[in-house]
Amino acid sequence: MKAIGIDIGGTRIKGVLIDAQTGTVLHRVITPTNDREDGQWKDAVADTFRQLKAGADGAVAGVGLSAPGLPTPANDAIACMPGRLPGLEGLNWSAFLGQPVRVLNDAHAALMAEARFGAARNIQNALMLTLGTGVGGGLLVNGNLYQGFYQMAGHLGHIPVQADSSQLGITGTPGSLEDAIGNATVSRRSYGRYAMTNELLEAYHRQEPLATLVWLTSVRHLAVAIAGLANAFSPEVVILGGGITQAGEALFGPLESFLALFEWRPAGKKTTIRKAHFEDWAGAIGAAGFAVTVDSEIHTL
Repeated sequence: MKAIGIDIGGTRIKGVLIDAQTGTVLHRVITPTNDREDGQWKDAVADTFRQLKAGADGAVAGVGLSAPGLPTPANDAIACMPGRLPGLEGLNWSAFLGQPVRVLNDAHAALMAEARFGAARNIQNALMLTLGTGVGGGLLVNGNLYQGFYQMAGHLGHIPVQADSSQLGITGTPGSLEDAIGNATVSRRSYGRYAMTNELLEAYHRQEPLATLVWLTSVRHLAVAIAGLANAFSPEVVILGGGITQAGEALFGPLESFLALFEWRPAGKKTTIRKAHFEDWAGAIGAAGFAVTVDSEIHTL
């Protein structure tokens, strides 16, 4: 059984043909998005789909599409994504591509890749944080993706970790997790000293005092967020993905130390932290997996 997954990013459209039983990628396609020119990016998606379908050499069990924004309750379009990819909002992908398509938020798709084929395989309750330019997330509850009312569930980067902060995130949340560790705020957090997380980490490894303060403060806020989320959802596993996880031990070491202080561990229960198995292709693989998941109920409040 084969499935197609397409992930629409700001610069690239990534498509995969996978074995839907194992998650093995059989064919990959990368196409420039060209989102500055109205309409062209949609043609690029259609071309990606045609290439993948031609490579399937037979029937395709499902087609999934991953994109930024909030999907419709029926998961057939992106209902809300202002300011990006003109024409994305409300576009019915099943009609556009001429085949049933299930549409998913990109961070949710990354979680589904991990749930079906990766770090959360055979896990019933998990949450994921994608640490990159911003912070995305997703929730797996009783083995199913939980999307919530208006498909807003899982936007875990927007939870506050500094409620008295004057910095408001894109959703209006003061002192959000995204603001505390996302790559987009490194310059402000470091008083203009470092522009990107990789620069901050290089200085941290050199034991520069400012870099050490900024980095460990960010990781502390991440630990506080995870401890709070563990109290709220009691996941078996917390998966961390995104480019910031390339920091390796510089991230996971201090994080474990902070969690030992902040996490509630009754009877010795400890939340497992895992690095995501999939990286750049998680959105496409997760979308494909979601499209053929038999028991993929859409849970709402």
